[in-house]
Amino acid sequence: MLPSPTTADDRVSTARAAATSFVTTSGPGTGTRPSRDHLRSTVAEYLARHPVERDALSGLLAALEGEEDPTHRASLPGHITCCGVVIDADGQVLHVEHKASGLLLTPGGHVEAGDATLLAAALREIAEETGIPPTGLVLTPEFGRTPIDVDVHRIEADEAKGEGPHEHYDFRFAFRLAAADGPDLVLQEEEVSGAVWLPQHEVRSPTLRAKLHDAALEGTVAPVNASAVIHDGQGRYLLHLRDVKPGIWAPGCWDLLGGGREPEDATPLDTVVRELREEAGLEIPDLQPYAVDHVTGTDGTLVPVQLFTGEWHGDPGTLTLTEGQLLAWRSPEQLPYLTMLPSTRQLLERHAAERLAWHAAERLACHTDDTVSTAGARWARTVVASAPPGTEPHIVGVHLVLEQDGKVLLGLRHPDSAYAGGMWHVLAGHCEYESATACLVREAYEEAGLVIRQDDLTLVHTVHAVDRPGDRPRIQLFFRARAWEGTPELREPDKTVSWRYEDVDGLPDAIVPYTRAALEGIRAGRPYTEMGWSR
Repeated sequence: MLPSPTTADDRVSTARAAATSFVTTSGPGTGTRPSRDHLRSTVAEYLARHPVERDALSGLLAALEGEEDPTHRASLPGHITCCGVVIDADGQVLHVEHKASGLLLTPGGHVEAGDATLLAAALREIAEETGIPPTGLVLTPEFGRTPIDVDVHRIEADEAKGEGPHEHYDFRFAFRLAAADGPDLVLQEEEVSGAVWLPQHEVRSPTLRAKLHDAALEGTVAPVNASAVIHDGQGRYLLHLRDVKPGIWAPGCWDLLGGGREPEDATPLDTVVRELREEAGLEIPDLQPYAVDHVTGTDGTLVPVQLFTGEWHGDPGTLTLTEGQLLAWRSPEQLPYLTMLPSTRQLLERHAAERLAWHAAERLACHTDDTVSTAGARWARTVVASAPPGTEPHIVGVHLVLEQDGKVLLGLRHPDSAYAGGMWHVLAGHCEYESATACLVREAYEEAGLVIRQDDLTLVHTVHAVDRPGDRPRIQLFFRARAWEGTPELREPDKTVSWRYEDVDGLPDAIVPYTRAALEGIRAGRPYTEMGWSR
């Protein structure tokens, strides 16, 4: 049974407003349609992935060289249409039931005036037919702005519309829902009678079904861009002054180096390494994940950006810049006076504050107050002065509960490890001057090559423990990951010699005791455990 369309006036008008707003801003001006160059480049990108389909698309290729506009619905013997392949968190694909035909189809339709690109046409159709705005969607890193499928199908004559038989060249773009639960659908009452999410093996279009099967697209949202926060260790940041061009990201602004994921990039790290090399001939060793930021892209979709940090001490003037106007070192004091997106400025200010605090705390711990900078010394004195008498500092540990097929990921500690040698333990680490979730994101990548967003971590258990009387107390935080990218790797073989998924009901005998207590507590629905304290 198909769900009935939502008819609340306020929600319908909100969705329509979102669609209209996107249409009016998707091109340089009213009446803008996709250019021939855009159409040719899009088809070329698609055929580069599927060269065997060139003959099947011969009619489309001929239309691209004809006199008529191939995106106009009056163009014969065929014209271009666009649709959106919207994938939810469970990997299902959204279909809508069209009143006119009674068919279940992915949301889509004809290109209209105001659609500057084929992707813009697909996004507009999704918003109009289902109420999902572009900001509720994320492009897939596997396909980006390249169609996942281009299907050719015949449309029979429609005397009521005065249309003869013709072909549709249907460009299909893949998106994931930005949020796990997804937005409520607001269906277009005049054209759509219902909607349903279908498993990929039940997708109605055979060609799309085959492409989805080959791509093995899941519902997990993954970063589609990667950028680098490059600093010199002395508080300065390497920034890129971008070109002033319409349609590009942050035109005329100072920004980070980085860019979009390409088909050859297996991970976001591959993306940022390639982008640094291509944009500036820059090689940064030991790049580390810092955070996942979310921005609105030039097409209106939500763009998850994996941010990395790295240190470099060179002269920007010696680099070969292939994009933009200038590379230069800029200090935090200069940021308020630069043309820059507010999100980028806030990111750099946060990073600068974290490094200042971290260095101050490190030097304080080493009792080298005479080497602390003036600002760092003020911060350190504030921390010491604000601690109430009798306060006992605690060590904070973070732990990853990564579950797959009802089992949890455990690592076998190296026999010579300083802690728990030869025992099984979840992926874990100690907090530096950073938030607990930021620490776990960092540790997951450093130890196992896993990319996890902070927003995908949920605290599921806390262990407050002391190993022996007189030892420093520890607060052990266990976070469950809702989504992640990558397969566990042995990135630190001196610490972990094996990763394995284990059934919680059959945990190894040689497992860290507080880890066993936490996993059993999670299974029983208990949020808290105390260990080692006398009562």
